[in-house]
Amino acid sequence: MTQSFDSGWASAGLDSALDTADTPGDALRLPPGFALIAEDPELGPSVSSCLAEVEKQLRNAIASSDPLADATSRHLVEAGGKRIRPLLTILASHLGNPTRAKVVQAAVVVELTHLATLYHDDVMDSAPYRRGAPTAHEVWGNSVAILTGDLIFARASILVSELGGEALGIQARTFERLCLGQLHETVGPRDGQDALEHYLSVIADKTGSLVAASGQLGALFADTPREVIDVMVAYGEKVGVAFQLADDVIDVTGLKVKSGKAPGTDLREGVPTLPVILLRRAAAAGDRSAADVVALLDGDLSSDEALAAAVAAVREHPQTREAWAVAQQWADEAVAALAPLPDGVVKQALASFAQAVVSRDV
Repeated sequence: MTQSFDSGWASAGLDSALDTADTPGDALRLPPGFALIAEDPELGPSVSSCLAEVEKQLRNAIASSDPLADATSRHLVEAGGKRIRPLLTILASHLGNPTRAKVVQAAVVVELTHLATLYHDDVMDSAPYRRGAPTAHEVWGNSVAILTGDLIFARASILVSELGGEALGIQARTFERLCLGQLHETVGPRDGQDALEHYLSVIADKTGSLVAASGQLGALFADTPREVIDVMVAYGEKVGVAFQLADDVIDVTGLKVKSGKAPGTDLREGVPTLPVILLRRAAAAGDRSAADVVALLDGDLSSDEALAAAVAAVREHPQTREAWAVAQQWADEAVAALAPLPDGVVKQALASFAQAVVSRDV
């Protein structure tokens, strides 16, 4: 499971599904929900300007005098990306004072952290492509890709150290959760641990943690009240989980054009995603139709025909509708977490975005 809310939130994730401009500051092509920002005469230009500055500082942060390090570090930045995390940082800052320079620097930190996880994730997943380009390990090998991820983490650490002790603590705790999430995903559930509980904890760590930190840092450096910061943490955790749960279902419902991900990829690789977990649970409880689908999943899916049959069987089973309902519940909880925020475009955009990651009406 690649968490990219690109992983993961990273799974792959959010960036793979929601198309926005690769040109910094192009507010007219922001993701669904966030698109209404462009219609606001004050918020639109402000967010656009901040995103342009983030892009500039991001490229400066990864630049290196070493030719190899410079080329490998620029690889994913120049491949594009949706900059969802910096956008959340900037949007959260508009709940307070968005003009502080530390807001943009914090936005650069969260995107650097995200980029670094992608280098590592792609090695662990043996992914051949990322954002339409060959992955770094395909070009330079696993060791160089891993070291590049480490280097980018180091650059993020330098920048966050300049933001003060609280920001450093947020970054350190987020980094810890990212690592633990990957570790727990790699080793699987403990003996006796519920598979769904384990899975939700993994995606909360691998995807939700960095999304939450993105909003948290934006609100923090905009001098918002503590309760607003707490709202952004709760919202980020829930919207990150909602995204990845929906991404799981998209893999088995044939939404290749919308998601950019070939249907059945996770099924073929044996990834224990939400629909499969629910199917196995139903089969263990005596559901014969679920047991038939599980037998199909446990068979040989190497051929395109066998994979297509498995995708169709999972898509048509009631447990897949249940998986959609679970994802929707997390999205609804993300919206509910926004209740304490003042009414306005920022709140509306955050709520609309939470629903968009589940509906994927893009």
